[in-house]
Amino acid sequence: MSITLRWMRMLGPGIYRFCAPLLQSAIQRQTGHPTLFLNNCRQCKALCLTSSRLLATKKTKVKRKGQPGPRVNINAALVEDIINLNEFKQDLLEIVENLKDDYGKNLNIRTSPGALDHITVTTSEGKFPLNHLGQVSMKSPQLILVNMTSFPETTVAVTHAIRESGMNLNPEVDGTLIRVPIPKVTREHRENLTKLAKQITNKSKESLRKLRTNAIAQVKKSKESVSEDTIRLLEKQIQQMVEDIAADMDKHLMAKTKELLG
Repeated sequence: MSITLRWMRMLGPGIYRFCAPLLQSAIQRQTGHPTLFLNNCRQCKALCLTSSRLLATKKTKVKRKGQPGPRVNINAALVEDIINLNEFKQDLLEIVENLKDDYGKNLNIRTSPGALDHITVTTSEGKFPLNHLGQVSMKSPQLILVNMTSFPETTVAVTHAIRESGMNLNPEVDGTLIRVPIPKVTREHRENLTKLAKQITNKSKESLRKLRTNAIAQVKKSKESVSEDTIRLLEKQIQQMVEDIAADMDKHLMAKTKELLG
């Protein structure tokens, strides 16, 4: 019995070495892109796993349940006629950078004049950054002033935008001058900022999902010229890239939450 089991354990690698050249040849005839599966690439190994799984025992499958599958690492240059993976990666990274900018603009514990710059004011003539309509200055550590002399007709709109900014500010109007008292940092304010941080992060993840959907749709447009296996591998690569960026966002959120709660 032990001799039989020992031979069965040795059987898996032998079958892989035997089936790999046959599978590579079949893929080449089907796709017309032999270079996609040369040089012992991971795509070919991933496809061979389909055959080798037939030999897996129930015990082995139980161990692997819940564990991530093998990672895909497709050479971007070999699939650039289907999708530009480098450009897709840059789009993903840009979302992360925008998330960091949003953290910096919206999640300040201490309010400063620059913290009001990002506020968008809606007027009858359109939307404008607050600092384009009023001159923002710091009178004291506890008070910010917004001088509306240049555009006094937008004073009400600016006041409303400041109040609705989510920064826990309660502006007071004095003619063409808007006084913005800076509240003390309370535990409640810190907790509200952590909730806002989560909302901002979730919004960024929505952008990730849109990018993923568009990328997969682009890949599927080539299904008539490439094999189903190639399409599947590209879809997995795209999903993998998105999940990596989402995990990075979660790390940023965790760090920001810790910073906000002190």
